[in-house]
Amino acid sequence: MDTFRRFSSLGRSLRLLASFRFEQTDPARFYGPLAADTAQLIEILAGGVRDKTVVDIGGGPGYFHREFSARGAHYVTVEPDAGEMSAAGIEVPASVRGDGMALPLRDGCADVVYSSNVAEHVPRPWDMGREMIRVARPGGLVVLSYTVWLGPFGGHETGLWPHYVGGAFARDRYTRRHGHPPKNVFGTSLFDVSCAEGLRWGRAQPDADLLLAFPRYHPWWAWWLVRVPLLREFAVSNLVLVLRRH
Repeated sequence: MDTFRRFSSLGRSLRLLASFRFEQTDPARFYGPLAADTAQLIEILAGGVRDKTVVDIGGGPGYFHREFSARGAHYVTVEPDAGEMSAAGIEVPASVRGDGMALPLRDGCADVVYSSNVAEHVPRPWDMGREMIRVARPGGLVVLSYTVWLGPFGGHETGLWPHYVGGAFARDRYTRRHGHPPKNVFGTSLFDVSCAEGLRWGRAQPDADLLLAFPRYHPWWAWWLVRVPLLREFAVSNLVLVLRRH
């Protein structure tokens, strides 16, 4: 836990927040540091990843592959969008095209199954969560991290406040202002997922124990926010659920 607290520092939070504005204009500048941060987070949670099979649901164009491979993990990514898989020109040897809600992987094949900022982009996020548990071996770790809708980044590129009026309003306002729909279209590729839903789901799993639930981009001393109903919906921003398969 001491290592985890040192990792979850205020400086880390500020660095990650500063990189968010480059997500669409300079993806490498955003996803590179995010991938490094994710790999370090998983490494701490799993007690190391060397020689472990790590399955990444929604791994995208390969930034995460680089970081996990550098740490000695056997990395496999499952990504539904062929264009996204090749967007950065990074070769990912173990890359599977598939749907996170119906993973094309056998039961119990992975030591670690994680998903970073994907659950809010699928219509049935908890079906994806169940699939992640299925793919984890007994004793394996499942890490599900997602953007909370009522947090400041819930609307993604549509802005910090329009999604509070409504997802359709935010989508349509962005389209009028920019002349094209947002990359993340509410109701199609962006959905309203709450903090409370994730906590209920994590606690209700019959074949996995919820070990931790914390706000991903906050320093450790702000983790208490997850325990406060209503406040957590606005303040947590991104919830991490850590489960261990029975």
